[in-house]
Amino acid sequence: MRSMEDILKMFKRAAKEAIEAADPTAIEFGIVTSVSPLKILVEQKKELTYAQLVLTRNVRDYEIEMTIEHVTEEAESHTHEYKGKKKFIVHNALKLGDDVMLIKMQGGQKYIVLDKDVSQ
Repeated sequence: MRSMEDILKMFKRAAKEAIEAADPTAIEFGIVTSVSPLKILVEQKKELTYAQLVLTRNVRDYEIEMTIEHVTEEAESHTHEYKGKKKFIVHNALKLGDDVMLIKMQGGQKYIVLDKDVSQ
C-alpha cells in the first residue's frame, strides 16, 4: 500500500508532465534574419516565418493622430502657429538584426513579437 506522500508525488509528477505536454506559453528571444519576407531566428535553432508571427505595435509602423498646439521658432521676427489634430507615423518596424522578445503561445504554433531591444 502506498503512503499519502507517495500518492502526492505521483500527482505532482503527473501534473508536471501534463503541463509540459500541453506546450504552455513561454518567453523566448530571437533575431530578425530577414525583413521581406519577415523571418526571426529563435533561440538559435528555429526560424519563424510571418505566418507564425503576431506583431504588436511595438514592432511595426503605425499611424497615430495627435492634438498639438505650439508656435514655430522665431526667425526674423516671424513665427507661425502650428495647432490642431495632426497624423504622425511611428516608425517601429523590425529591421535586419533586431533582437526581439517573443511569447510562444500555447501549442507553439504562433509567437507574439512583443518588443525589440531599443538599446542597439
